[in-house]
Amino acid sequence: MEVAHIDSWRRDPDRFWSFYGQRFASLVDRRPNRAHEVVAELERRGLIRGVITQNVDRLHRLAGSQRLVEVHGSIDWSVCMQCRGKVSLERAMKLIELGEGGAPECEACILPLKPDVVLFGELLPEQAIAEAHSLAAEADLMICIGSSLEVYPVAGLPAITRGAGGRVGLVTQGPTPYDRDADVKLDGDVVDELEAVLAALA
Repeated sequence: MEVAHIDSWRRDPDRFWSFYGQRFASLVDRRPNRAHEVVAELERRGLIRGVITQNVDRLHRLAGSQRLVEVHGSIDWSVCMQCRGKVSLERAMKLIELGEGGAPECEACILPLKPDVVLFGELLPEQAIAEAHSLAAEADLMICIGSSLEVYPVAGLPAITRGAGGRVGLVTQGPTPYDRDADVKLDGDVVDELEAVLAALA
């Protein structure tokens, strides 16, 4: 909370990046798991209209999901808050290396870049939230995968689906606030459960 706050980035971008740069660097070569791939395959088959995620790790995109609503942003890019220029994660990591660990800078403005993720103290992107609400309201079935459904506003989306007459399916281990309202709950390993769903649809 202390480092991941927008005020911390503004006050000391070098400290911010010395902490988060290592974490982002560890994600550069990270690959989607089979659960990400099954979700993308279901979208390719026309069975999923869109994917809403709070994760910033870009793994759904790498797996091939097309209509992706990243409500907390993505580490895919870092942005210059002055000119709005974007730099890829890989380029940001290279700039950190060249700058000997300090914050990567916009090469046009010579100002620190900010990762294109929602930090504490920032509002969620309005367009992403509006699209997530629209998908939830239109859904015949919302499948909630690997989430405890406790972080709002995304945790409120299943209620929107149910309120509009849709159903909710849970594929997650552990309890959620929607366990009693869900039409189905699969609480095994997420990859195994999604593989079984895909096999059943073959």
